[in-house]
Amino acid sequence: MADILIVDDSASMRNMVSTTLSTAGHKVSEADNGQNALNTAKSGKFDIVITDLNMPVMDGIELVRQLRTLPSYKYTPILLLTTESADDKKAQGKQAGATGWLVKPFNPDKLLATVDRVMP
Repeated sequence: MADILIVDDSASMRNMVSTTLSTAGHKVSEADNGQNALNTAKSGKFDIVITDLNMPVMDGIELVRQLRTLPSYKYTPILLLTTESADDKKAQGKQAGATGWLVKPFNPDKLLATVDRVMP
């Protein structure tokens, strides 16, 4: 099972994602914005990061960019879980280094299948 960092400014969304992943046996940590996630990521090592796109303080695209500069997160799977589905936003996420893109509202089975697919 994976150690996963969930990043979303919505407490209810973090709770839904956390419940889905922890029920499947994953260890879950949470952050409410990109800056807090970056600080949490620097203090530990996560197997996967799942982040929202639109958040205060630091958005998901910038978080991906910042994480990719850290040697310990250079190859870590990073998934964007967002309401955005525009192709230009997806391109920005990919260019920043995101591994994948999931659209909210998420399907729990699809989320777990995606996590299993990208898990190191």
